[in-house]
Amino acid sequence: MEELTHFNPQGHGHMVNVQTKNVTQRVAIACASIQVQAKTFEAIQSMALKKGDVLAVAQIAGIMAVKKTWELIPLAHPLQLNGIDIRYELDAQKSKIHIECEVHCEGKTGVEMEALTGASICALTIYDMVKAMDKGMVIENIYLKEKIGGKSGHYERGTL
Repeated sequence: MEELTHFNPQGHGHMVNVQTKNVTQRVAIACASIQVQAKTFEAIQSMALKKGDVLAVAQIAGIMAVKKTWELIPLAHPLQLNGIDIRYELDAQKSKIHIECEVHCEGKTGVEMEALTGASICALTIYDMVKAMDKGMVIENIYLKEKIGGKSGHYERGTL
């Protein structure tokens, strides 16, 4: 079993010291999905909601969340980010919105938590903006799709 680095020899949580690690290019892509009713999907897609463009607002919320990850996850490091991109795939047949959050930086630690936070908050923002018309939404399949850089190298998840 691999050593859990967020615990010191006494078993207490601590922020990992990355001082001796090399700066490398880091990329992480995380995904999430939100299942909505057909009428909700149509309202989101046609931008027919009083609150405005749900997907644009959720995209900005996801970007903001990526930048604040270190404030939300206690042992995460503050990072100098190079770029954040949030993309959607709209599946009208299933009334599902697939979210992909891609984060780039040059650093000593990865951006997986940032990408996962961005995808999650994006989905939560969609939920928040349309909950008045659809209380049965389901946020699902939050996962790391791909990671590039660092000591452990390249990781790519297969299809779910």
